[in-house]
Amino acid sequence: MDLFTPSDEELAAAAPLAARMRPRALAEFVGQQQIIGPGTVLRGSVERGELFSMIFFGPPGTGKTTLARVIAAETKARFVPLSAVNAGTADVRAAIKGAREARALGKARTILFIDEIHRFNKAQQDALLPAIEDAVVFLIGATTENPYFEVNSALISRCQLYRFAPLAPELIAQIVETALGDAQRGLGELPLTIAPGGVDFLVEAAHGDARVALNALEAAVRARGVQAGGEPATIAVAELRDAAQKSPVVYDREDAHYDTISAFIKSMRGSDPDAAVYYLAAMLAGGEDPKFVARRMIVFASEDVGNADPTALLVAVAASRAVEFVGMPECRINLSQAVIYLALAPKSNAAYKAIDAAFSDVEREGNEPPPPHLRDASYRGAKELGHGEGYKYPHSFGGWVEQQYLPDKLVGRTYFEARFGEEMSMAERLRERKVRGRHGGDAATRGAQDQDE
Repeated sequence: MDLFTPSDEELAAAAPLAARMRPRALAEFVGQQQIIGPGTVLRGSVERGELFSMIFFGPPGTGKTTLARVIAAETKARFVPLSAVNAGTADVRAAIKGAREARALGKARTILFIDEIHRFNKAQQDALLPAIEDAVVFLIGATTENPYFEVNSALISRCQLYRFAPLAPELIAQIVETALGDAQRGLGELPLTIAPGGVDFLVEAAHGDARVALNALEAAVRARGVQAGGEPATIAVAELRDAAQKSPVVYDREDAHYDTISAFIKSMRGSDPDAAVYYLAAMLAGGEDPKFVARRMIVFASEDVGNADPTALLVAVAASRAVEFVGMPECRINLSQAVIYLALAPKSNAAYKAIDAAFSDVEREGNEPPPPHLRDASYRGAKELGHGEGYKYPHSFGGWVEQQYLPDKLVGRTYFEARFGEEMSMAERLRERKVRGRHGGDAATRGAQDQDE
Protein backbone atom coordinates (compact mmCIF):
# COMPACT_ATOMS: atom_id res chain seq x y z
CA MET A 1 0.00 0.00 0.00
CA ASP A 2 1.21 3.55 -0.72
CA LEU A 3 -0.11 7.03 -0.03
CA PHE A 4 -2.33 6.86 -3.09
CA THR A 5 -3.90 3.45 -2.34
CA PRO A 6 -7.08 3.69 -0.24
CA SER A 7 -7.27 1.58 2.89
CA ASP A 8 -9.98 -1.04 3.48
CA GLU A 9 -11.68 1.38 5.87
CA GLU A 10 -11.70 4.10 3.24
CA LEU A 11 -13.08 1.73 0.62
CA ALA A 12 -15.83 0.62 3.01
CA ALA A 13 -16.71 4.23 3.82
CA ALA A 14 -17.02 5.01 0.10
CA ALA A 15 -19.34 2.07 -0.55
CA PRO A 16 -23.04 2.79 -1.13
CA LEU A 17 -25.20 2.98 1.96
CA ALA A 18 -27.05 -0.22 1.00
CA ALA A 19 -23.73 -2.10 0.86
CA ARG A 20 -22.48 -0.63 4.14
CA MET A 21 -25.66 -1.61 5.93
CA ARG A 22 -25.55 -5.27 4.91
CA PRO A 23 -26.13 -7.52 7.93
CA ARG A 24 -22.93 -9.25 9.06
CA ALA A 25 -24.48 -11.99 11.18
CA LEU A 26 -27.76 -13.88 11.52
CA ALA A 27 -28.70 -11.70 14.47
CA GLU A 28 -28.69 -8.64 12.17
CA PHE A 29 -30.53 -10.26 9.25
CA VAL A 30 -34.00 -8.81 8.68
CA GLY A 31 -36.89 -10.64 7.02
CA GLN A 32 -37.30 -14.02 5.29
CA GLN A 33 -38.23 -15.69 8.56
CA GLN A 34 -39.81 -18.52 6.60
CA ILE A 35 -36.31 -19.35 5.33
CA ILE A 36 -33.87 -18.46 8.09
CA GLY A 37 -36.04 -17.81 11.13
CA PRO A 38 -35.74 -19.75 14.42
CA GLY A 39 -36.72 -23.39 14.01
CA THR A 40 -36.13 -23.55 10.25
CA VAL A 41 -33.95 -26.24 8.72
CA LEU A 42 -31.55 -23.70 7.21
CA ARG A 43 -31.15 -21.81 10.49
CA GLY A 44 -30.39 -24.99 12.36
CA SER A 45 -27.89 -26.14 9.75
CA VAL A 46 -26.03 -22.82 9.78
CA GLU A 47 -25.89 -22.74 13.56
CA ARG A 48 -24.40 -26.24 13.56
CA GLY A 49 -21.91 -25.25 10.87
CA GLU A 50 -23.40 -27.57 8.27
CA LEU A 51 -23.50 -26.64 4.59
CA PHE A 52 -25.40 -27.81 1.52
CA SER A 53 -26.03 -26.38 -1.94
CA MET A 54 -29.01 -24.12 -2.45
CA ILE A 55 -30.61 -21.63 -4.82
CA PHE A 56 -32.16 -18.38 -3.61
CA PHE A 57 -34.77 -16.80 -5.90
CA GLY A 58 -37.00 -13.79 -5.53
CA PRO A 59 -37.24 -10.05 -6.20
CA PRO A 60 -34.21 -7.73 -5.98
CA GLY A 61 -33.25 -6.23 -2.63
CA THR A 62 -34.75 -8.98 -0.48
CA GLY A 63 -31.48 -10.30 0.99
CA LYS A 64 -30.31 -13.12 -1.28
CA THR A 65 -26.68 -12.00 -1.58
CA THR A 66 -26.60 -10.81 2.01
CA LEU A 67 -27.81 -14.11 3.40
CA ALA A 68 -25.22 -15.99 1.33
CA ARG A 69 -22.47 -13.84 2.86
CA VAL A 70 -23.89 -14.28 6.35
CA ILE A 71 -23.99 -18.06 5.94
CA ALA A 72 -20.34 -18.03 4.90
CA ALA A 73 -19.39 -15.90 7.89
CA GLU A 74 -21.40 -17.98 10.37
CA THR A 75 -19.99 -21.30 9.09
CA LYS A 76 -16.44 -19.92 8.65
CA ALA A 77 -16.40 -21.00 5.01
CA ARG A 78 -14.47 -19.41 2.15
CA PHE A 79 -16.76 -17.14 0.13
CA VAL A 80 -16.02 -17.04 -3.58
CA PRO A 81 -18.46 -14.75 -5.46
CA LEU A 82 -19.04 -14.86 -9.20
CA SER A 83 -21.52 -12.99 -11.36
CA ALA A 84 -23.02 -14.95 -14.22
CA VAL A 85 -23.26 -11.65 -16.12
CA ASN A 86 -19.51 -11.57 -16.79
CA ALA A 87 -18.17 -14.95 -15.60
CA GLY A 88 -17.68 -17.93 -17.86
CA THR A 89 -16.86 -21.62 -17.66
CA ALA A 90 -13.16 -20.84 -17.16
CA ASP A 91 -14.02 -18.75 -14.08
CA VAL A 92 -16.12 -21.58 -12.68
CA ARG A 93 -13.33 -24.10 -13.20
CA ALA A 94 -10.79 -21.76 -11.61
CA ALA A 95 -13.05 -21.34 -8.58
CA ILE A 96 -13.47 -25.10 -8.28
CA LYS A 97 -9.72 -25.63 -8.60
CA GLY A 98 -9.12 -23.11 -5.82
CA ALA A 99 -11.68 -24.86 -3.65
CA ARG A 100 -9.93 -28.22 -4.16
CA GLU A 101 -6.59 -26.72 -3.17
CA ALA A 102 -8.04 -24.99 -0.13
CA ARG A 103 -9.66 -28.22 1.03
CA ALA A 104 -6.44 -30.18 0.52
CA LEU A 105 -4.29 -27.64 2.39
CA GLY A 106 -6.45 -26.80 5.35
CA LYS A 107 -9.75 -28.63 5.03
CA ALA A 108 -11.41 -25.28 4.39
CA ARG A 109 -14.88 -25.42 2.90
CA THR A 110 -15.85 -23.14 0.01
CA ILE A 111 -19.16 -21.48 -0.72
CA LEU A 112 -19.31 -20.65 -4.42
CA PHE A 113 -21.83 -17.86 -4.76
CA ILE A 114 -23.11 -17.24 -8.28
CA ASP A 115 -25.29 -14.18 -8.72
CA GLU A 116 -27.80 -14.15 -11.60
CA ILE A 117 -27.19 -17.87 -12.05
CA HIS A 118 -30.02 -18.06 -14.58
CA ARG A 119 -27.71 -16.30 -17.06
CA PHE A 120 -25.39 -19.31 -17.19
CA ASN A 121 -26.03 -21.54 -20.19
CA LYS A 122 -26.47 -25.31 -19.92
CA ALA A 123 -22.76 -26.09 -20.36
CA GLN A 124 -21.78 -23.59 -17.68
CA GLN A 125 -24.36 -24.98 -15.27
CA ASP A 126 -23.31 -28.56 -16.03
CA ALA A 127 -19.71 -27.68 -15.18
CA LEU A 128 -20.81 -27.21 -11.57
CA LEU A 129 -22.36 -30.63 -11.11
CA PRO A 130 -19.28 -32.81 -10.32
CA ALA A 131 -17.92 -30.31 -7.80
CA ILE A 132 -21.29 -30.09 -6.06
CA GLU A 133 -21.68 -33.86 -5.91
CA ASP A 134 -18.18 -34.28 -4.43
CA ALA A 135 -18.75 -31.40 -1.96
CA VAL A 136 -15.73 -29.58 -3.38
CA VAL A 137 -17.93 -26.48 -3.34
CA PHE A 138 -21.24 -25.66 -1.76
CA LEU A 139 -23.19 -23.69 -4.33
CA ILE A 140 -25.42 -20.79 -3.42
CA GLY A 141 -27.05 -19.47 -6.56
CA ALA A 142 -29.11 -16.29 -6.61
CA THR A 143 -31.62 -15.29 -9.25
CA THR A 144 -34.59 -13.00 -9.72
CA GLU A 145 -36.09 -15.54 -12.15
CA ASN A 146 -38.05 -18.69 -11.42
CA PRO A 147 -35.36 -21.42 -11.36
CA TYR A 148 -37.78 -24.00 -12.72
CA PHE A 149 -37.75 -22.04 -15.99
CA GLU A 150 -34.11 -20.95 -16.11
CA VAL A 151 -31.97 -23.49 -14.23
CA ASN A 152 -31.18 -27.02 -15.44
CA SER A 153 -33.19 -29.75 -13.73
CA ALA A 154 -29.94 -31.61 -12.95
CA LEU A 155 -28.69 -28.61 -10.98
CA ILE A 156 -32.03 -28.03 -9.28
CA SER A 157 -32.14 -31.65 -8.11
CA ARG A 158 -28.84 -31.12 -6.25
CA CYS A 159 -29.93 -27.93 -4.50
CA GLN A 160 -32.49 -26.81 -1.97
CA LEU A 161 -34.68 -24.01 -3.32
CA TYR A 162 -35.60 -21.01 -1.17
CA ARG A 163 -38.05 -18.39 -2.39
CA PHE A 164 -37.47 -14.88 -1.01
CA ALA A 165 -40.49 -12.63 -0.54
CA PRO A 166 -40.58 -8.83 -0.84
CA LEU A 167 -39.81 -7.28 2.52
CA ALA A 168 -42.83 -6.20 4.53
CA PRO A 169 -43.34 -2.42 4.98
CA GLU A 170 -42.47 -2.54 8.68
CA LEU A 171 -39.17 -4.26 7.84
CA ILE A 172 -38.27 -1.63 5.24
CA ALA A 173 -39.04 1.05 7.83
CA GLN A 174 -36.83 -0.77 10.36
CA ILE A 175 -33.94 -0.92 7.89
CA VAL A 176 -34.26 2.80 7.08
CA GLU A 177 -34.39 3.76 10.77
CA THR A 178 -31.35 1.59 11.48
CA ALA A 179 -29.40 3.30 8.69
CA LEU A 180 -30.38 6.73 10.03
CA GLY A 181 -29.21 5.85 13.53
CA ASP A 182 -26.05 3.84 12.82
CA ALA A 183 -23.07 6.16 13.28
CA GLN A 184 -20.49 3.57 12.21
CA ARG A 185 -21.89 2.31 8.90
CA GLY A 186 -24.95 4.45 8.32
CA LEU A 187 -25.91 8.11 8.57
CA GLY A 188 -26.01 8.41 12.36
CA GLU A 189 -23.05 10.80 12.60
CA LEU A 190 -24.73 13.35 10.33
CA PRO A 191 -26.84 16.23 11.70
CA LEU A 192 -29.80 14.90 9.82
CA THR A 193 -33.52 14.44 10.29
CA ILE A 194 -36.24 13.20 7.98
CA ALA A 195 -39.41 15.24 7.60
CA PRO A 196 -42.67 13.65 8.82
CA GLY A 197 -43.90 11.18 6.23
CA GLY A 198 -40.42 10.71 4.77
CA VAL A 199 -39.88 7.20 6.05
CA ASP A 200 -43.41 6.25 4.99
CA PHE A 201 -42.65 7.51 1.49
CA LEU A 202 -39.46 5.45 1.29
CA VAL A 203 -41.35 2.38 2.43
CA GLU A 204 -43.98 2.92 -0.26
CA ALA A 205 -41.41 3.64 -2.97
CA ALA A 206 -39.37 0.55 -2.10
CA HIS A 207 -42.07 -2.00 -3.02
CA GLY A 208 -40.36 -4.53 -0.77
CA ASP A 209 -36.82 -3.76 -2.02
CA ALA A 210 -34.62 -2.45 0.81
CA ARG A 211 -31.95 -1.34 -1.65
CA VAL A 212 -34.37 1.07 -3.35
CA ALA A 213 -35.23 2.75 -0.04
CA LEU A 214 -31.59 3.10 1.07
CA ASN A 215 -30.41 4.32 -2.34
CA ALA A 216 -33.11 7.01 -2.44
CA LEU A 217 -32.28 8.10 1.11
CA GLU A 218 -28.56 8.32 0.37
CA ALA A 219 -29.12 10.21 -2.90
CA ALA A 220 -31.28 12.80 -1.13
CA VAL A 221 -28.71 13.27 1.63
CA ARG A 222 -25.84 13.66 -0.81
CA ALA A 223 -27.83 16.15 -2.90
CA ARG A 224 -28.14 18.34 0.19
CA GLY A 225 -24.40 18.01 0.92
CA VAL A 226 -24.96 17.13 4.58
CA GLN A 227 -21.61 16.74 6.38
CA ALA A 228 -20.66 15.55 9.85
CA GLY A 229 -20.27 18.57 12.11
CA GLY A 230 -22.08 20.79 9.63
CA GLU A 231 -25.40 22.60 9.75
CA PRO A 232 -28.44 20.49 10.73
CA ALA A 233 -30.60 19.50 7.79
CA THR A 234 -34.11 18.14 7.38
CA ILE A 235 -34.75 16.06 4.28
CA ALA A 236 -38.20 16.82 2.90
CA VAL A 237 -40.51 14.26 1.31
CA ALA A 238 -40.23 16.13 -2.00
CA GLU A 239 -36.46 15.62 -1.95
CA LEU A 240 -36.87 11.91 -1.31
CA ARG A 241 -39.42 11.69 -4.11
CA ASP A 242 -37.03 13.43 -6.49
CA ALA A 243 -34.23 11.06 -5.46
CA ALA A 244 -36.39 7.97 -5.83
CA GLN A 245 -37.84 8.95 -9.21
CA LYS A 246 -40.21 6.37 -10.67
CA SER A 247 -40.07 2.90 -9.18
CA PRO A 248 -39.54 0.25 -11.83
CA VAL A 249 -42.29 -2.23 -12.50
CA VAL A 250 -41.04 -5.70 -11.59
CA TYR A 251 -42.42 -8.07 -14.20
CA ASP A 252 -40.10 -10.84 -15.33
CA ARG A 253 -40.74 -12.70 -18.54
CA GLU A 254 -41.42 -16.07 -16.96
CA ASP A 255 -42.57 -16.06 -13.35
CA ALA A 256 -44.71 -12.91 -13.38
CA HIS A 257 -45.92 -13.68 -16.89
CA TYR A 258 -47.51 -16.98 -15.86
CA ASP A 259 -48.51 -15.96 -12.34
CA THR A 260 -50.18 -12.70 -13.36
CA ILE A 261 -52.11 -14.09 -16.31
CA SER A 262 -53.28 -16.90 -14.03
CA ALA A 263 -54.51 -14.41 -11.44
CA PHE A 264 -56.12 -12.35 -14.22
CA ILE A 265 -58.10 -15.31 -15.58
CA LYS A 266 -59.11 -16.52 -12.12
CA SER A 267 -60.28 -13.03 -11.13
CA MET A 268 -62.54 -12.80 -14.20
CA ARG A 269 -63.76 -16.34 -13.53
CA GLY A 270 -64.51 -15.31 -9.96
CA SER A 271 -66.51 -12.28 -11.18
CA ASP A 272 -64.19 -9.74 -9.54
CA PRO A 273 -63.82 -6.86 -12.04
CA ASP A 274 -61.58 -4.81 -9.73
CA ALA A 275 -58.97 -7.53 -9.36
CA ALA A 276 -59.18 -8.38 -13.06
CA VAL A 277 -58.58 -4.75 -14.09
CA TYR A 278 -55.69 -4.49 -11.62
CA TYR A 279 -53.93 -7.52 -13.10
CA LEU A 280 -54.61 -6.15 -16.58
CA ALA A 281 -52.85 -2.93 -15.57
CA ALA A 282 -49.96 -4.87 -14.00
CA MET A 283 -49.41 -6.84 -17.20
CA LEU A 284 -49.59 -3.85 -19.52
CA ALA A 285 -47.36 -1.71 -17.27
CA GLY A 286 -44.86 -4.57 -17.16
CA GLY A 287 -44.61 -4.67 -20.94
CA GLU A 288 -46.83 -7.67 -21.62
CA ASP A 289 -48.00 -7.91 -25.22
CA PRO A 290 -51.64 -6.68 -25.27
CA LYS A 291 -52.34 -9.13 -28.11
CA PHE A 292 -51.47 -11.98 -25.75
CA VAL A 293 -53.91 -10.62 -23.16
CA ALA A 294 -56.61 -10.25 -25.81
CA ARG A 295 -56.12 -13.84 -27.00
CA ARG A 296 -56.52 -15.13 -23.47
CA MET A 297 -59.74 -13.11 -23.13
CA ILE A 298 -61.14 -14.70 -26.29
CA VAL A 299 -60.44 -18.16 -24.89
CA PHE A 300 -61.98 -17.15 -21.56
CA ALA A 301 -65.14 -15.88 -23.26
CA SER A 302 -65.92 -19.40 -24.50
CA GLU A 303 -64.29 -21.46 -21.76
CA ASP A 304 -65.75 -19.67 -18.73
CA VAL A 305 -68.73 -17.64 -20.00
CA GLY A 306 -69.83 -19.63 -23.01
CA ASN A 307 -73.49 -19.55 -23.93
CA ALA A 308 -74.46 -18.22 -20.53
CA ASP A 309 -73.84 -14.94 -22.37
CA PRO A 310 -73.04 -15.51 -26.06
CA THR A 311 -72.25 -11.81 -26.47
CA ALA A 312 -69.11 -12.27 -24.35
CA LEU A 313 -67.25 -13.85 -27.26
CA LEU A 314 -68.23 -10.96 -29.53
CA VAL A 315 -66.97 -8.47 -26.95
CA ALA A 316 -63.66 -10.32 -26.54
CA VAL A 317 -63.09 -10.56 -30.30
CA ALA A 318 -63.98 -6.89 -30.71
CA ALA A 319 -61.44 -5.98 -28.01
CA SER A 320 -58.82 -8.04 -29.82
CA ARG A 321 -59.52 -6.18 -33.06
CA ALA A 322 -59.34 -2.88 -31.19
CA VAL A 323 -55.89 -3.82 -29.92
CA GLU A 324 -54.74 -4.33 -33.52
CA PHE A 325 -56.31 -1.12 -34.81
CA VAL A 326 -55.58 1.21 -31.90
CA GLY A 327 -52.52 -0.16 -30.11
CA MET A 328 -51.08 0.96 -26.81
CA PRO A 329 -51.63 3.02 -24.79
CA GLU A 330 -55.22 3.73 -25.89
CA CYS A 331 -56.20 0.08 -26.37
CA ARG A 332 -55.87 -0.39 -22.60
CA ILE A 333 -59.30 1.27 -22.44
CA ASN A 334 -60.82 -1.23 -24.88
CA LEU A 335 -59.30 -4.10 -22.94
CA SER A 336 -60.56 -2.69 -19.65
CA GLN A 337 -64.10 -2.43 -21.01
CA ALA A 338 -64.02 -6.03 -22.21
CA VAL A 339 -62.43 -7.32 -19.00
CA ILE A 340 -65.16 -5.73 -16.89
CA TYR A 341 -67.84 -7.21 -19.17
CA LEU A 342 -66.32 -10.69 -18.98
CA ALA A 343 -65.88 -10.50 -15.22
CA LEU A 344 -69.51 -9.51 -14.66
CA ALA A 345 -71.02 -11.90 -17.24
CA PRO A 346 -72.81 -15.05 -16.03
CA LYS A 347 -70.44 -17.99 -16.05
CA SER A 348 -70.73 -21.42 -17.62
CA ASN A 349 -68.09 -23.91 -18.65
CA ALA A 350 -70.62 -26.10 -20.45
CA ALA A 351 -69.07 -25.52 -23.89
CA TYR A 352 -65.61 -26.33 -22.51
CA LYS A 353 -66.83 -29.49 -20.79
CA ALA A 354 -68.82 -30.54 -23.87
CA ILE A 355 -65.88 -30.45 -26.29
CA ASP A 356 -63.58 -32.14 -23.79
CA ALA A 357 -66.09 -34.92 -23.24
CA ALA A 358 -66.49 -35.36 -26.99
CA PHE A 359 -62.72 -35.43 -27.48
CA SER A 360 -62.49 -38.07 -24.77
CA ASP A 361 -64.99 -40.27 -26.60
CA VAL A 362 -63.23 -39.80 -29.93
CA GLU A 363 -59.89 -40.77 -28.38
CA ARG A 364 -61.41 -43.77 -26.59
CA GLU A 365 -63.92 -45.00 -29.18
CA GLY A 366 -62.21 -43.81 -32.33
CA ASN A 367 -63.75 -41.70 -35.05
CA GLU A 368 -67.11 -43.42 -35.35
CA PRO A 369 -68.89 -43.12 -38.72
CA PRO A 370 -72.13 -41.13 -38.80
CA PRO A 371 -75.39 -43.02 -39.37
CA PRO A 372 -76.11 -43.63 -43.10
CA HIS A 373 -78.99 -41.17 -43.37
CA LEU A 374 -76.63 -38.28 -42.38
CA ARG A 375 -73.90 -39.13 -44.86
CA ASP A 376 -73.31 -37.17 -48.05
CA ALA A 377 -75.45 -38.41 -50.94
CA SER A 378 -74.26 -35.95 -53.57
CA TYR A 379 -71.34 -37.84 -55.08
CA ARG A 380 -71.56 -40.62 -57.66
CA GLY A 381 -72.58 -43.95 -56.18
CA ALA A 382 -73.48 -42.52 -52.78
CA LYS A 383 -77.19 -43.27 -53.11
CA GLU A 384 -76.42 -46.86 -54.08
CA LEU A 385 -74.58 -47.13 -50.76
CA GLY A 386 -77.67 -45.95 -48.92
CA HIS A 387 -76.29 -42.52 -48.05
CA GLY A 388 -78.99 -40.00 -47.15
CA GLU A 389 -81.74 -42.59 -47.23
CA GLY A 390 -84.33 -41.86 -44.56
CA TYR A 391 -83.01 -38.41 -43.70
CA LYS A 392 -85.71 -36.08 -42.38
CA TYR A 393 -85.29 -32.44 -43.34
CA PRO A 394 -86.01 -30.50 -40.08
CA HIS A 395 -87.42 -27.45 -41.85
CA SER A 396 -90.12 -29.61 -43.31
CA PHE A 397 -91.14 -30.55 -39.78
CA GLY A 398 -91.37 -27.09 -38.26
CA GLY A 399 -87.66 -26.81 -37.39
CA TRP A 400 -87.20 -30.00 -35.38
CA VAL A 401 -87.76 -33.68 -35.99
CA GLU A 402 -86.72 -36.66 -33.95
CA GLN A 403 -84.04 -38.76 -35.65
CA GLN A 404 -80.62 -40.21 -34.85
CA TYR A 405 -77.65 -37.87 -35.21
CA LEU A 406 -74.89 -39.51 -33.14
CA PRO A 407 -73.01 -42.58 -34.40
CA ASP A 408 -74.60 -45.90 -33.47
CA LYS A 409 -72.18 -46.63 -30.64
CA LEU A 410 -72.80 -43.24 -29.02
CA VAL A 411 -76.59 -43.01 -29.18
CA GLY A 412 -77.86 -41.46 -25.97
CA ARG A 413 -74.55 -39.81 -25.09
CA THR A 414 -74.91 -36.23 -23.75
CA TYR A 415 -72.12 -33.68 -23.96
CA PHE A 416 -73.84 -30.36 -23.44
CA GLU A 417 -75.59 -29.61 -20.17
CA ALA A 418 -77.06 -26.15 -19.70
CA ARG A 419 -75.85 -24.46 -16.55
CA PHE A 420 -76.52 -20.72 -16.26
CA GLY A 421 -77.76 -17.59 -17.97
CA GLU A 422 -78.81 -17.68 -21.60
CA GLU A 423 -77.91 -21.39 -21.79
CA MET A 424 -80.96 -22.18 -19.69
CA SER A 425 -83.16 -20.35 -22.19
CA MET A 426 -81.48 -22.21 -25.05
CA ALA A 427 -82.11 -25.55 -23.37
CA GLU A 428 -85.72 -24.62 -22.73
CA ARG A 429 -86.20 -23.64 -26.37
CA LEU A 430 -84.80 -27.00 -27.45
CA ARG A 431 -87.15 -28.82 -25.07
CA GLU A 432 -90.13 -26.89 -26.42
CA ARG A 433 -89.16 -27.66 -30.02
CA LYS A 434 -88.99 -31.33 -29.24
CA VAL A 435 -92.41 -31.24 -27.62
CA ARG A 436 -93.92 -29.35 -30.55
CA GLY A 437 -92.21 -31.66 -33.02
CA ARG A 438 -93.58 -34.77 -31.35
CA HIS A 439 -97.13 -33.44 -31.12
CA GLY A 440 -97.31 -31.72 -34.49
CA GLY A 441 -95.21 -34.08 -36.51
CA ASP A 442 -98.09 -35.69 -38.40
CA ALA A 443 -99.30 -32.35 -39.74
CA ALA A 444 -95.81 -31.32 -40.67
CA THR A 445 -95.18 -34.49 -42.63
CA ARG A 446 -97.77 -33.55 -45.22
CA GLY A 447 -95.21 -31.38 -47.03
CA ALA A 448 -92.13 -33.18 -45.88
CA GLN A 449 -89.56 -34.69 -48.18
CA ASP A 450 -86.25 -36.30 -47.52
CA GLN A 451 -83.50 -33.97 -48.63
CA ASP A 452 -79.73 -33.86 -48.44
CA GLU A 453 -78.18 -30.81 -46.86
